[in-house]
Amino acid sequence: MPSREPSRWSSVALAVAGGALTWSSFPDLGWWGAAAPGVALLVLALRRDSARWNALVGLVWGVTFFAPHITWADYAVGRVPWLALAAFEAGYVALFGAAWTWARRGNAVWRNRWLQVVVFVVLWVAMEELRSAWPFGGFPWGRLAFSQADSPVSALAWLGGAPLVSAAVAGAGILLAQTWTAARRLVVPAVFLRLALAGAILVAGLLVPLDTRAEAGTLTVGAVQGNVPTPGLDAFAQARVVLGNHVAGTLALLDQVRPGQLDLVLWPENGTDVDPQVDAAAAEEIDGAARAVQAPMLVGTVQYPASGGRYNTAVLWLPGQGVVAEYRKQHPAPFAEYIPFRALVRPFSSAVDLVTQDMIAGTKVGLVPLASARLGRTVGIGDVICFEVAYDTLPREAVLAGAEILVVQTNNASFGYTAESTQQLAMSRLRAIELGRATVQISTVGVSAVIAPNGAVSHETALFTSAQLVATLPLRHSLTPAARAGDWPAWIADALALCVVVTGMAGALRIRRENRTEGVT
Repeated sequence: MPSREPSRWSSVALAVAGGALTWSSFPDLGWWGAAAPGVALLVLALRRDSARWNALVGLVWGVTFFAPHITWADYAVGRVPWLALAAFEAGYVALFGAAWTWARRGNAVWRNRWLQVVVFVVLWVAMEELRSAWPFGGFPWGRLAFSQADSPVSALAWLGGAPLVSAAVAGAGILLAQTWTAARRLVVPAVFLRLALAGAILVAGLLVPLDTRAEAGTLTVGAVQGNVPTPGLDAFAQARVVLGNHVAGTLALLDQVRPGQLDLVLWPENGTDVDPQVDAAAAEEIDGAARAVQAPMLVGTVQYPASGGRYNTAVLWLPGQGVVAEYRKQHPAPFAEYIPFRALVRPFSSAVDLVTQDMIAGTKVGLVPLASARLGRTVGIGDVICFEVAYDTLPREAVLAGAEILVVQTNNASFGYTAESTQQLAMSRLRAIELGRATVQISTVGVSAVIAPNGAVSHETALFTSAQLVATLPLRHSLTPAARAGDWPAWIADALALCVVVTGMAGALRIRRENRTEGVT
């Protein structure tokens, strides 16, 4: 029996409802179970056989999802950049809508609903990978995987990283859509089979063995959330005050531990915007704190090379010695930490001029070697800074280089009381599972947290408070299947997506339009 195409208005309504439902699955609401139904509504909205119309439907779904998801951009840089970014990211969902239309026109796809599931999932993962890589290094925010930190599905990251988690949610989504269409046709066996498969996908992670045991000893760390004078872009106008807050927070660790009991103290990104390698007063304050706790400190700071620009840097500071190692952020955020096409962008937002010196990208993997006298060896500290946690490659490269724990140094002060920080925490939790490493997210203002290798949070702070965390982390050196696989799952999805779109477009030439709607989910 042919499947009737929905009306144009019902397609738009389904897209709006689907985008809103998917948005609710992400922090701060965090209703992770809403992600698959949100995708299901998109599938139902895309049932018309018009690539142009489905691109518009995808755009509507995308705007409805991205606009509320990244409202923190509105707070940080203003209405126009926020809406422009939301619309641009929605454009990828529009491209997906067109690609899905073209792909299913192939003879095999439009007749086989099981093959439709595979093709839909492949296209979705490829779309997420594309927007996570291009342009300017991409923008991975809003991947379906990042909505699942609290769900059983998150454990699949151990096997295949964020692409597999997103694939699972997308697969459950299209199966739910097929369940609905089967129910309308009163095909009872298909209803129960597809509903059972969707449910099985969503709980499959419960079968994944997530090991949290120490494999190479433990590391006791203190993490300092120093807070800032005021939220927003002016948060670091009083750089000395912020430095002083983190020094005071370091000394406050002594309320929980004795001097020398900590193996490492962690400061956030921009813990000091006064470079201690240049400013003697800043160096004296930091060294005084390190001497008081008798522990090395990983300090987030900045560097200004003579050639111009600036680096976002983490330095390992030893008491009485100063800097012995460093990591420079490899992926500065475009239009926030550096401004491409500054003259062209300025007419749309004067906020570009707040970035007076463009940030330069570091070139070395985020591995900081910590010589531990207690363990009698060097411990690899994997470090990523702020938005870098959203990119698959950067934390994975640190682990492959020898990182035994992960540290996510971040500064969320510019985003106020929005959900940006908790969205970032969800990403850190997924990375902990994916790479099998205990992870500490340490922020200037929160949310800071200690995360076990299975993604469970054991310590968490509130926003815009001074806080200190002390935890003993398991050191691990084994590699998860996801770490070993690297980018191969994503590359395979990209190649398959290209193949199914091309073959679908070719197949459409042989199939009359009035026949193509039969079998379309």
